[in-house]
Amino acid sequence: MVSKVNQNYINSIVKQALNEDLRPSGDITTQLINFRDKKAKAKIIAKQNGIIAGLDFCKAAFKNIGGECVFSKKINDGSKVKKGKVIATIIAKTKTILTAERTALNFLGHASGIATLTNEFVNRSNKRIKICCTRKTTPNLRLLEKYAVQKGGGFNHRFNLSDEIMIKDNHINAETNLNAFVKKAIKTKKIITVEIESVSQLKQVLGLKFNRILFDNMSLPVLRKCLKLCANRYETEYSGNVNLKNVKKISNTRVNRISIGSITHSAKTFDFTLMLG
Repeated sequence: MVSKVNQNYINSIVKQALNEDLRPSGDITTQLINFRDKKAKAKIIAKQNGIIAGLDFCKAAFKNIGGECVFSKKINDGSKVKKGKVIATIIAKTKTILTAERTALNFLGHASGIATLTNEFVNRSNKRIKICCTRKTTPNLRLLEKYAVQKGGGFNHRFNLSDEIMIKDNHINAETNLNAFVKKAIKTKKIITVEIESVSQLKQVLGLKFNRILFDNMSLPVLRKCLKLCANRYETEYSGNVNLKNVKKISNTRVNRISIGSITHSAKTFDFTLMLG
């Protein structure tokens, strides 16, 4: 689980985003303001209900533009808020606030959108089920996105290809002998997940000692049959076309985990506004 994000990572990612917004000539609009060095106050306000995440990324955007900035959080990541709630206040030079505004809100909106969608899936599922994210993340923002999932009440899947062995359909197609492939994987003593698409495929690995079976794109009757065959010998997981309408039915099969790519790759940005004064 990504319960905390390293500050060096935050600064690195935020600086890249600021450079994207400021190269090559900086904020040429704010440079025209006569009183751009005057101290100003601003507040960030939620324009919808949901779960907040990414406040440290938001803060870093302002602090990287102006070291004089005083950023005060009014809530913590993982908090549930209602529309109209003041999330944070900023005291800084006018140019600091205006220059950093969009980058700061982009990070906050992206992370809070993921946390909010994750929480919707959690709330619609059987409470004993773990809602997990996948590797379907924005390049270079995986740590932020997995952190946001956790703040929404979800759980993190493997972080990258080095974390665990996951034997998926294309691995099986390339190797051809699933049983032999799993036996080879077991020798590595790594955590192993095997993706299964049918009852016959499941029977090829039953009895082998590994960690988890991932049932991919199965109908619920077939999934129930597979779970019965597993007889609690493995941690079980379901993936494939999971949405807010069907997640409850899937979770009621008593599978242990449900992995959902959409919570990171399709979450709608949380709507915030920043107001001076």
